Amino acid sequence: MREVDVVLRDGSTVRVRPVRPEDEARYLAFLRALSEESRAMRYFVPTSETFLAEEARRETHVDHDQRVGLVATTGAEERIVGHAIFARRDGDRAEVAVAVADEYQGKGIGTILVGYLAEAAAARGIRVFEAEVMPANHRMVQLFRESGFPLEVNVKAGELHVRFPTLVTDEARAVFEQRERVASINALHPFFQPRAVAVIGASRQRGTIGGELFHNLLSYGFNGPVYPVNPTAPVIQSVPAYPSVEAIPGPVDLAFIAVPAAHVNDVARQCARKGVRALVVISAGFAETGAEGRTRQAELVRICRAAGMRLIGPNCMGVVNTDPAVRLNGTFVPFTAEAGRIGFFSQSGALGAAIIDYTNALGLGLSTFVSVGNKADISGNDLISYWESDPRTGVILLYLESFGNPRKFSRIAQRAGRSKPIAAVKSGRSPAGARATSSHTGALVAASDITVDALFHQAGVIRTDTLEELFDVALLLINQPAPRGKRVGIITNGGGPGILCADACAAEGLEVPVLGEATQARLRTVLPPAASVTNPVDMVAAATADHYREVLRIVGADPAVDAVIVIFIPPLAVKTEDVARAIVVAARDLAGSKPILSVFLAARGVPAALREADLHIPSFAFPEDAAIALARVARYGEWRAKPQIPPPALQGIRRDEAAAIVAGALQRGEGWLLPEEVQGLLSCYGLPLVRQRIVPRPEDAGAAAAEMGGTVALKAIAPDIVHKTELGAVRLDLRPDEVRAAAEQMAGSLAARGVAPAGFLVQQMVPQGVEMLVGVLHDPQFGPVIACGAGGVLVELLRDVSVRLTPLNADDAAEMIRSLKTYPLLAGFRGQPAYDAAALQDALLRVSALVEDLPQVVELDCNPIMVLEQGAAVIDARVRVAPYEPAPLAAAREQA
Repeated sequence: MREVDVVLRDGSTVRVRPVRPEDEARYLAFLRALSEESRAMRYFVPTSETFLAEEARRETHVDHDQRVGLVATTGAEERIVGHAIFARRDGDRAEVAVAVADEYQGKGIGTILVGYLAEAAAARGIRVFEAEVMPANHRMVQLFRESGFPLEVNVKAGELHVRFPTLVTDEARAVFEQRERVASINALHPFFQPRAVAVIGASRQRGTIGGELFHNLLSYGFNGPVYPVNPTAPVIQSVPAYPSVEAIPGPVDLAFIAVPAAHVNDVARQCARKGVRALVVISAGFAETGAEGRTRQAELVRICRAAGMRLIGPNCMGVVNTDPAVRLNGTFVPFTAEAGRIGFFSQSGALGAAIIDYTNALGLGLSTFVSVGNKADISGNDLISYWESDPRTGVILLYLESFGNPRKFSRIAQRAGRSKPIAAVKSGRSPAGARATSSHTGALVAASDITVDALFHQAGVIRTDTLEELFDVALLLINQPAPRGKRVGIITNGGGPGILCADACAAEGLEVPVLGEATQARLRTVLPPAASVTNPVDMVAAATADHYREVLRIVGADPAVDAVIVIFIPPLAVKTEDVARAIVVAARDLAGSKPILSVFLAARGVPAALREADLHIPSFAFPEDAAIALARVARYGEWRAKPQIPPPALQGIRRDEAAAIVAGALQRGEGWLLPEEVQGLLSCYGLPLVRQRIVPRPEDAGAAAAEMGGTVALKAIAPDIVHKTELGAVRLDLRPDEVRAAAEQMAGSLAARGVAPAGFLVQQMVPQGVEMLVGVLHDPQFGPVIACGAGGVLVELLRDVSVRLTPLNADDAAEMIRSLKTYPLLAGFRGQPAYDAAALQDALLRVSALVEDLPQVVELDCNPIMVLEQGAAVIDARVRVAPYEPAPLAAAREQA
């Protein structure tokens, strides 16, 4: 196991690592510091100095095979504050013991150590942990229970015998995730609710970062002391200053650092000695500047981790909390954030000022704002977990430039998004810099932004293309409910804008249905004969505010309408404010059952009646903006309404045999599996490979074809061939008596191109069907990315592909297939027979299971997989494997 930094329940950090012989003195100090009661609970016997010295030596000198020990350390001196060890008893059983420093008990160290230790034990073939616990040691039994493993407790004379499995269950995983969630929330408390703040690098000079930051904290009215720190100024902006943070007489929870990069780490060490809990490092000059900066940043993180401090930045703009009980404006921008219900995460400091100003202009306001800069510690994952539980935050907005751990982001976003919508702009859609790949799947997936789309789609995150769209979506989410469906009613006093709106709705996947007969009849009673009442409802230019009120009531009540867009072009006689008030009245009558959006063309800003009303109706500049925002939110509503279902339990999978095939291939090193290995691996997962034989020579190919009977396909085998058709390495519909000559001709043609075939693949021809592709690329960040699309020789030309991240559930697989442009071919296009889409769906689920079980499979191509009227058959397949090191299970620091 490698060393990892883990987050405790209170948000602080410790380092977990394997115990080492040189820890003997530190471990002895740890044992001595334990209370007599704690030592008695650990060892069951009186603990003399000699006994402790012997135990310190025995438990730090382990082989990390039969006996494995872990320690939790803190501080630059690596003080040991927790220890866990197991010793194999026999076969697949081991005895486990845990001890935690008295002052660190209750923070989650013990359960974290047990989780890591169980992971290490399972990797060594140990399936059961056992422990002997004193009857009075209730805390230890509770520790094992809180680890999430199913516990079995047997009562014996004078002791309790505890047993639990080492394999991670869903319950254990849920416990680990809940612990991480609590830790993330607590980690952010000192940033958002500090009792006292220091500004290190505060300046008397306004217009400097240190001067503006200190001024903003004072002028915004932070509810606590703000200490300026500057060794050259006795007073800063009328407040007595201190030469160092350590000279401040009272405690400091949060320190803002705005000093030259070369001095930041020294200041961080002073903060550690002072007991500061959280740092916001405004200073630039770290990882964003090159190798020297990366080294400086790594040292800053090490200082913080050793002290248990948490860090935002470096190279960031700061943090804001508009809570009246806190009032923290820890930024240097010239704008004051208004209070609202948006939690905003920005990976760009430069955008921070514009974001705060824009939310004010739109009347949205912020609950909290964080510019994370280089994201060295606190990440988007932490903030989403915090905002999920924050009662003042209703919508989470993200500006992302990169991901640290996309799969963890997906898990957290899926959980948080069920209660609070998340919308994001992710920059970097360009394919520049995508790594070269050697399969059809890699060519389709790697050089695109398609993996981010898949991540957001599955996690329920609303993705927008621009910041303007992001705020349009926020305007709707903050003020209106998500629609229950995609059906839109459009009300307008001008035909052109109504048509533009309808076109935009259709382009974004919304529906503009014809209104019901009853609704149309009611509309005719209130509108002039020239009006159109089908949908869009064009009330004509003479429509009054009363018309708007009555028509909105009628259309909004139609059961075939899920949302309403109201468009107003100011004519000469009707006032904008009157129409705005009419919309508010009608919306109040509808009782917020459906989202209502307004568009006031030729109006500057949002009409005051909409902003001042108790019911807030979002207003957009153009019909297309409203349609796009509504479409984004409708997709989110659709996602939230779907039940969460796990991946299916597939039958007929031979996991151990498959693992053996991959292990055998890895003995040769990273690379492509041999054809017989591919055949065996796919067979283990029930993937329907066409009947085939692998032979070394042309004469053997002829014999294999004769044995199969019927027509066959002949393919050359060579490790570097991807596009067989282009090289003439495929012949179809051969009779058995034609195969040998075809193989000889193929070998000669390839030899002329410098390719020496290693053998030949003889396959039985299958009936004509629909050629599809199913493949996987293991992305270094995102993990296995699974693709399904049109297959065969035109795969990269058509680029008709749907992508998801594994694991897939049945809904994911079905949606992937239905979203393809070629899906009508499967459903029966223009009188053609329908093909077995369910068989293709089953293949997707089996490939998903394969790469989840075997992450060593880094690239897989089934192209084509022929979908037949009944069933499907893999015609050609390639699999590439590489060594894989699993990520640690427990609460390691993972960035978003």
